[in-house]
Amino acid sequence: MNTGLGEALLSRGYQITGRETVGEFRRIPFSQQIAIIAEDLTASHWQEDGLVIANSFGAYLFLNAQALLQPYIGKVLLLSPIVGEFSNEETNIGFIPPQSGKLLEIAESGNYPTPQHCEIHVGENDWQSNPSNVLQLAGLLGVEVSVVPNGGHNLSKTYVSEVLDRWLPRSPSSRPQDDCCPT
Repeated sequence: MNTGLGEALLSRGYQITGRETVGEFRRIPFSQQIAIIAEDLTASHWQEDGLVIANSFGAYLFLNAQALLQPYIGKVLLLSPIVGEFSNEETNIGFIPPQSGKLLEIAESGNYPTPQHCEIHVGENDWQSNPSNVLQLAGLLGVEVSVVPNGGHNLSKTYVSEVLDRWLPRSPSSRPQDDCCPT
């Protein structure tokens, strides 16, 4: 958590907690991973001034954990979220995440507990976080999406810095605890 997004948050004076989708956590079955994230959210981060920032597969974990809960009461920022399966014909690489159709199914039924304050950013050329999948899900949930022109899966440091500068509260020292969910 000391590189990339974590580094950007630390450099702005925020304390971060969360889970990285590597190591031991990665070896836990998916259903247990989302249960852990849901427990993390409710046990220590469920507050109106809470902040959840999740990136890529971490955002997928958050979205699946959120499906188990009431709408999150704090602010949520999702960067390049994995939303369903994806593939890249050029490299012949694809990925089908666990329960790949579940989020869309819940959203289409009108039963997804959409966070109260959520925004999503995805690159126009992101083949892992397919913009059309993201826009479809977000449209069903009523969530704002920014599609970054010429952006890929790893949004530029400059772009993410501008988003964080706008999105984060001005004074991290006045917050009791700052949160960052899976990356």
